[in-house]
Amino acid sequence: MLSPAVTAPALPTPLEEIAEALDRIGPLNGLPFQDRLWLARHGHEYIARAGDVLFEEGAPVEHMVIILKGEIHVRRQHGGPMALFIGRTGQMTGLLPFSRMKTYGGQGFAVTPVWTLLIHKTVFPEMLQAIPSMTQRVITTLLDRVREVTRIEQQAEKLNALGKLAGNLAHELNNPASAAQRAAASFATALRANRQNRFKLVNLRIDEEQIRAVDAWEQRLLARDIAPQEPNAVEFIAREESIRRWLMAAGCENAWEVAPQLAEQCVSTAELDELNVILGGSQTVISLQYFSRYLRATRSVETLLNSTARIFELISAIKAYSNMDRAPIFEVEVPAGLDATLQMLHSRMSNVQVERDYEADLPHISAYGSELNQVWTALIENALDALGNQGNLRIACRLEADMILVEIWDTGPGIPPELQERIFEPFFTTKPPGQALGLGLDNAMRIVRKHRGHLSVKSEPGSTCFRVRLPLNQFQAY
Repeated sequence: MLSPAVTAPALPTPLEEIAEALDRIGPLNGLPFQDRLWLARHGHEYIARAGDVLFEEGAPVEHMVIILKGEIHVRRQHGGPMALFIGRTGQMTGLLPFSRMKTYGGQGFAVTPVWTLLIHKTVFPEMLQAIPSMTQRVITTLLDRVREVTRIEQQAEKLNALGKLAGNLAHELNNPASAAQRAAASFATALRANRQNRFKLVNLRIDEEQIRAVDAWEQRLLARDIAPQEPNAVEFIAREESIRRWLMAAGCENAWEVAPQLAEQCVSTAELDELNVILGGSQTVISLQYFSRYLRATRSVETLLNSTARIFELISAIKAYSNMDRAPIFEVEVPAGLDATLQMLHSRMSNVQVERDYEADLPHISAYGSELNQVWTALIENALDALGNQGNLRIACRLEADMILVEIWDTGPGIPPELQERIFEPFFTTKPPGQALGLGLDNAMRIVRKHRGHLSVKSEPGSTCFRVRLPLNQFQAY
């Protein structure tokens, strides 16, 4: 069913001119003039303007479309901006003889002014009888179309997976990057404050015995294991308030800034009294101001180190996942690839209990490392979708005869028996339109077979396991 925007021209083109235009159609190259004239006579000429919608997704398809001029794009309304199909001048598309196509797979619209010749499906038997070579031409076109649509779908699936990984990575990098930024700002503030305080420190004029006593006092506090001594927030607030009152009584103008740092170090007012005995008066306040800023700067540096270490771990995981700077085929450590994949998907596992069960000293295998990681991604994402991001995920890897066995278990609702045989079919998915193209498990199966391995599934409610077996010997694998 065509859109009302597709109309017959006001002045029909002479049949001879249409026949000449058909000679420029790729699948019809070499077709005798009389055969082309037969198509022109039995077809219907239609035109459309740029931007016109030619047909809607799901509408019944009834015509073979020969594009004499122009460009047509077909897009799925819920599948994102990528074109499912692009038809240009010289192509033969739409419903073809021997095709099982029943409806349009997407919305078609004209990108440029379009001039087409449409052959209704009721004419197909007569056409194949009148032009015997059309059978081979149509079959060749069908095979090319299947390959092209599959390629576009696979590209869309890869972009979809890349988008998910980019989102996961951005989420994972955001936390350590934000922490590092805050720590750097706090560190800079502490340094500036101590710079302004340096002359007061010089003017303390304390003797050698006092220096040793203050240093010993500070060392005792710095050596303190803080975590076990921090029972709860209520005690922390009470301790901070008591320190703040003590500092204000001692004449400290910025007690609100100094007290939290000392409270985090679990300093008591009795210990402040000890320092006051050593120094006394304003000397105690100046020393505590410097010490609290030192604590703040030290914590900021520790946060910076931890945050940058986390960022480095993520970058290392990305390099391991994508196998950057590696040859296409190399010695692969399968558990490392599994760990890198889990790292990339970590943001989706906040409520998932992950168990790793790797046999020690597993041998490496010769493989396409980046492609194997696509397999792990597809299987682990499938498990997380089944779990709804809540439950148990178990990854096992062990040696089984002359093969590496990887098992990915989840405690999700399971796969119905009638669907277990279909989940590896291309374009089969149980997810809503736009959320998946149904190529993840198909792609995983193709990669495993490329490595001369086996991929299988066993599922029942509460327990689903995907098993991947990969041969150790590269001569068996390739």
